[in-house]
Amino acid sequence: MASTTHLVTCVVCVQLVLCLPLFRSSSRYMCMPLPGAVQPVKMESYANGAKFDCLLFDMDDTLYPLILGINLACRNNIQDYMLNKLQIEESLVPKMCLDLYKEYGTTMAGLKLMGYEFDYDEFHASVHGKLPYEKLKPDPVLRNLLLSMPQRKIIFTNSDEAHAATVLEKMGLEGCFEGIICFETLNPKNPGDTDASSGKRVLCKPSLESMEAVVEIAKLDPKKTVFFDDSPRNIASGKAAGFHTVIVGSSALVPGADVALESIHNIREALPELWEAGGDHVEAAVDIRSAAVAETTVLA
Repeated sequence: MASTTHLVTCVVCVQLVLCLPLFRSSSRYMCMPLPGAVQPVKMESYANGAKFDCLLFDMDDTLYPLILGINLACRNNIQDYMLNKLQIEESLVPKMCLDLYKEYGTTMAGLKLMGYEFDYDEFHASVHGKLPYEKLKPDPVLRNLLLSMPQRKIIFTNSDEAHAATVLEKMGLEGCFEGIICFETLNPKNPGDTDASSGKRVLCKPSLESMEAVVEIAKLDPKKTVFFDDSPRNIASGKAAGFHTVIVGSSALVPGADVALESIHNIREALPELWEAGGDHVEAAVDIRSAAVAETTVLA
């Protein structure tokens, strides 16, 4: 973009700026901003009276359905990495992969704590680099829903930044989120760190510490934040952190969930209050943001 674009209508002014830092930096964490993401609409009257002012979204199997098979392909790639790269006995791999996921939040986190040495970037490239991304299609319905909601919208995923950027691009959701909190955000490299070192704890969902880290990074008020996720254990941790919680991909509530959505497309029916407080401001925001679509890239 050659110059900063200003789009103004009546009471709403949106400024589209590339490469602005999204959140104030923390001594412990760095946030992944989205260059090209539409900046929050300045609506003081909305923010002051709104029940919720931030929407925190998981990505995989939340923004798109589990039935696409991305999750299964990812698990198969992890097992291939365990077998071929880490030289783990083939008969042990499937159960070990699942057990570590259940115990530590991600299989990678468990492998690290068990003492296996590998590079994070290499692991992510191997696991995500061969995913069937062609199964992900643009979702204009979801895009319009996201852009019509005046709250801050942030991705919170255990995946790496490259995978997150690819998913949003394939789904046509660039510009819909302020930023992404991902693996690199919660596990920043310090001077002298080497990824290959074993025994390192990986910070990730569903740990309560990861939820608290997100609150710190994004400067959230948990009581005014809605957390969307497809994992019951993540939902339980989100509720413990004080979020209003929505389980996605289920028609039934799970422990800790306030709302159940069979599909992410059902947000308006299940949570109409996300729109009601915005009034005319919401419609203005939709028109502006739809005209300000920019390519999304995630930077470390």
